[in-house]
Amino acid sequence: MATTFIDTAACARVRLQGLQGEVAEVLNNDLCGAKNVVGKLRWLGKGERLDAQSGQDEHQLIYLMEGEGVITLERKDYEVAKGAGIYLGPGEAASVMHAGAVPLKLFHLVVPKAVDERVVPGS
Repeated sequence: MATTFIDTAACARVRLQGLQGEVAEVLNNDLCGAKNVVGKLRWLGKGERLDAQSGQDEHQLIYLMEGEGVITLERKDYEVAKGAGIYLGPGEAASVMHAGAVPLKLFHLVVPKAVDERVVPGS
């Protein structure tokens, strides 16, 4: 497998409806052949938030690259800054809200739940 350079500044940045900020996919099958993962950069400004909900068959990682925010997990708020992150297992949810003077930049990774190919049905 060859190493692939991805110019994230060239990836299409899309404004989401409501107060969900902007997003750009920077890791996916089309960009580099990544079949089991999607990576996104997200930007949140004043009053904007990301509500993340993992499906029953996926894992998510959200990492704060720039800015300050508030992460809500199980109805409890945590003030966070650059370098903080959260992991969401299958069926888990959290929200990230902008808080601070500069936009909040997030790296958001979504990975399907691994299937153990060693298990043989009926054995």
